[in-house]
Amino acid sequence: MRIGPHLLKNKLIVAPMAGVTDRPFRQLCKQLGAGMAVSEMVTSNSLLYGSSKTRRRANHEGEVEPISVQIAGADPSMMAEAARYNVERGAQIIDINMGCPAKKVCNVMAGSALLQDETLVGQILDAVVKAVPEVPVTLKIRTGWDRSHRNALNVLRIAQDAGIRALAIHGRTRACGYTGEAEYDTIAAVKTEAKIPVIANGDITTPEKAKYVLDYTGADAVMIGRAAQGRPWIFREIDHYLKTGRHLPPPEVAEIHRVLKGHLEDLYAFYGEHAGLRVARKHISWYTRGLVNASSFRHRMNHLETVEEQLDSVDEFFSRAARAGNYLQYEIEPAELAA
Repeated sequence: MRIGPHLLKNKLIVAPMAGVTDRPFRQLCKQLGAGMAVSEMVTSNSLLYGSSKTRRRANHEGEVEPISVQIAGADPSMMAEAARYNVERGAQIIDINMGCPAKKVCNVMAGSALLQDETLVGQILDAVVKAVPEVPVTLKIRTGWDRSHRNALNVLRIAQDAGIRALAIHGRTRACGYTGEAEYDTIAAVKTEAKIPVIANGDITTPEKAKYVLDYTGADAVMIGRAAQGRPWIFREIDHYLKTGRHLPPPEVAEIHRVLKGHLEDLYAFYGEHAGLRVARKHISWYTRGLVNASSFRHRMNHLETVEEQLDSVDEFFSRAARAGNYLQYEIEPAELAA
């Protein structure tokens, strides 16, 4: 799949996720098989350009190309300025967020709330594409505002007229949030009419599901989000399955331990030890989700206050797991039984 001048190595893209797809996570997913990774959204509010968070999100030092940065906002001129700001700092693709369902985003008429105003959608897309003619601009949307207003086809037409180079669609409406099951009929309908690449997103959690969605929708690629949290090797697993029809063996305990330790070290270096320690907690929880004795381990780990203690705790947990066998052992946790 190609986005402007960038030929991706496969059909697998890391979805932008607030608080997750920072540079360490994007790099790791690319190393483990993703063809591209989109950054967590960057605000279009120029008053925040000097904040440490915004500067950190614009830091792409050493990142594997292509570098795709997602911007969010509702004002065309501010979005245009945000696009220029990020291109000046290394962005090679600008992605526009019209898919986020979070209330704090939609309440300021950004993210998927924009799908209610197709005129404004066109104004934003026109402004951003004209602001950065040297780089391709892509768009992430949902199927519509609610089930009675699925307007993805209309948005496709607006996007193509504006010069958008690829369209990613999450198979839920804004009103659905992340509840229920993603539907792919709308994505298939969009792909039938599209003259640009279409990327399917939503509930893609296994190699089989990735193949099903690609076959059913005809999409050019799939975008994977929550399924990669704590499981970044999902990209190589899906890539191998799409190419061969066969499954890779699951990663052994030693490899998972090594991947997690490398991820933690990158987080400490990127955020600094104090903030990195806290960001790392959620990733450790995801890596150990569902494992035998993981609940008590996470409880203890979340109260540790130094990097050394956190690393020692991780080493101890995976050393015990390794003694039990080459592959991780899973269990049904009490919270799951009560769900």
